Amino acid sequence: MSDMTTQTAAALFEPGGRRRHRKPRQHGTGMRRALVLAMAVPVASVALSGPSAFAAGKDTGATAKTATLDADDQQMVTNLETRVVDTRLGSNVSGVVLDAESDATLWDHNGATALMPASNVKLATATGALTVLGTDHRFTTKVVYGDGRLTLVGGGDRTLTSADLAELAKTAVDGLKAAGLTSVKVAVDDSLFPAPSLANGWNTGYYPDSVAPVRALVVDGHGVDDTSLDAGQVFAQQLAANGVTVDGAVTRATASAHDVPVARHTSAPLSDIVHTMLKKSDNNIAETLLRMTALGAGRPATFEAGTEVVRQVLSERYGVSLTGFEMYDGSGLSRADRIPAATLAEILELLTQNRYAQTLGSILDGLPVSGEAGSTLGPEWGRFDDAHSQCAVGKVHAKTGTLTGAIALSGLTQGKDGKWKVFSFIENGSTANANDIKDAMDGLAATVNGCWA
Repeated sequence: MSDMTTQTAAALFEPGGRRRHRKPRQHGTGMRRALVLAMAVPVASVALSGPSAFAAGKDTGATAKTATLDADDQQMVTNLETRVVDTRLGSNVSGVVLDAESDATLWDHNGATALMPASNVKLATATGALTVLGTDHRFTTKVVYGDGRLTLVGGGDRTLTSADLAELAKTAVDGLKAAGLTSVKVAVDDSLFPAPSLANGWNTGYYPDSVAPVRALVVDGHGVDDTSLDAGQVFAQQLAANGVTVDGAVTRATASAHDVPVARHTSAPLSDIVHTMLKKSDNNIAETLLRMTALGAGRPATFEAGTEVVRQVLSERYGVSLTGFEMYDGSGLSRADRIPAATLAEILELLTQNRYAQTLGSILDGLPVSGEAGSTLGPEWGRFDDAHSQCAVGKVHAKTGTLTGAIALSGLTQGKDGKWKVFSFIENGSTANANDIKDAMDGLAATVNGCWA
């Protein structure tokens, strides 16, 4: 979606331009949670170890609201009850549909059951990163010099390109030549991210293709075992192309505090990076953001610290239920991850509130759109292309999730009544062809939209 589209959507999400505080919601048909939180603002370098880090008052005496369905919603619910038992989806499937305007849960089918969510985990990762680091946060890659050595220092920029390294090399060469130096050693410093570089629950077949071992330095998204040395070798080649002799092989070293800064590159803002991550479902960006989120909260850049910070952001900042929530990585590749559909719907429902638009707007903007070429809901992936779901092309904004044995689709769409609905569908264990399962999922989203009546 364009920025203009995002602004229009936000206005449609907010009837009258305001939203009352929400009350805690129980997972179940006709029940809806409510948020009672302080204004959402980016939180930079906040330690989350204390209970007051994301403190917000809560109206614990509130009661949840029961839905009263109009004719359109009743038809949608009737259709969902029939279509959720589609044999393509198997027997282990869950789903939730929320109404963004009425505070009601319109439909719930095992919504509190924690299932393997695949890449829907990225919704939690993005929420944590944007909240802790802020939308304008940028990642910095540096070159420093000392003792005859240039050190390329990784700063967690997963979008670094060879063109960026070429600019760093050119600046470094200009400095070397000005100092009368024609040869130099080259090292890489990726100490920002400690070991381990592989998450609990990753199959060996996932890396380095689906996800590379997580390091603080990478170039052009290369899927290799050691992305840091790979980036250093590209940097060394560019130094040589600019007339400087590289002495020996690229090594790994830790930059000294006495090293002289030579060059630096800053990434695009985090909002742009999140947009790309969601559109493409980029596993490597997600894992890097998880590590950087931990650092931004004053924690070590590990899987464990990153997931703990995300949990605290969701629960303490936004009031999202974490019952059954198990997160071991940032991408959703971990087969140990478990998230209920109801929790994913709660995360997405934050996007319908104007007070979070500045912080979380790039999540809404980054959600793939049904039929959008170049996204994970594009025609190249066979999405929204059958007789039942084609009617919803351009009308569904949702995050996909696909692993062997787990397919998910969670997002937003305007219902037949013109009101925005938030939905989440997850299946685990279906033995049907993956494309057939996705067709069934797309059909559920078209049902929520109301075009498949």
